[in-house]
Amino acid sequence: MSLFNKFIAGAIALVAATGMTTAVLALDISGAGATFPFPIYSKWASAYKGVSGNGLNYQSIGSGGGIKQIESKTVTFGASDMPLSVQELNRYGLLQFPSVIGGVVPVVNVRGVAPGAMVLDGPTLANIYLGKIPKWNDAAIKKLNPSLNLPDQVITTVHRSDGSGTVFIFTNYLSKVSPEWKDRVAFATAVDWPVGIGAKGNEGVAGNVAQTSGAIGFVEYAYAKQNKLAYTKMANKDGKTVSPVAASFGAAAAGAAWDPANGFGTVLTDQAGADTWPIAGATFVLVYKQPQDPAATKEALKFFEWAYKNGDAMADGLDYVALPDAVKQRIMTSWSQVQGWNGGH
Repeated sequence: MSLFNKFIAGAIALVAATGMTTAVLALDISGAGATFPFPIYSKWASAYKGVSGNGLNYQSIGSGGGIKQIESKTVTFGASDMPLSVQELNRYGLLQFPSVIGGVVPVVNVRGVAPGAMVLDGPTLANIYLGKIPKWNDAAIKKLNPSLNLPDQVITTVHRSDGSGTVFIFTNYLSKVSPEWKDRVAFATAVDWPVGIGAKGNEGVAGNVAQTSGAIGFVEYAYAKQNKLAYTKMANKDGKTVSPVAASFGAAAAGAAWDPANGFGTVLTDQAGADTWPIAGATFVLVYKQPQDPAATKEALKFFEWAYKNGDAMADGLDYVALPDAVKQRIMTSWSQVQGWNGGH
């Protein structure tokens, strides 16, 4: 045997003996989009790398950016809190499915107001963001909070400056509870805000509210909790005052159909039910049915398959709501449309 052949044989033996094949084959899954699920995707990714060796490179850039990146094929999967229509999915050859459910919550920085101490309702929240309620001691807010000592302080509204599924969920809700909001602003991943200052991502909104006395913003609940922000309670469609907790987010999804025929594209805002949080939503994953790199897409689906089977407790810990097992099974069955999936084998 030549010296070169002996070297190759030795290297192969070393790889086999040390288990280096796992390291050689390990890869990072690329995704981009919604900031809404970033906390849970990060937690899942850390645990998944420990069992698979594969990491997740997820860019938390907003739903609008995620949609653009998957359409331009620069990532393996996109993420959006605004479900795409069947027409949009068909135009690009995309498959869409939800990963978890969460809640968007108003957060405030008002002197003396603790988390959960303030109550708002939909019309009042819309009027604040329309600029029609300029101060915290306005009669509409005082009526909802008779026991709070509200200051004679100007309200500074903070909104997202980037294309965002959180914006879609928030503005979709306001459009359902305020005819004026629906006519003047409507709903989308990006809108022309009547008043206020913009910030990038859930992170940016949380940071601006924390630093600005008199501010109000809206973020996914995990960001409110992590940043110790004063979230508000909400009066829901049934007129009941509810707190932003996993049970109230789950109540919003209780009657959802989750139909694969429309890409599982269910919007969960302003749902009926005494226990329902009114500004709830699912977050969605987008992959190509005929991907440029079937192996990479297969690995991305294996990550979500693992998360469906092993990630519920982690989701609960961050106040997301895991999908029902029957819905997860329906989703995984829909993956048969993706070239190269073959049940993950």
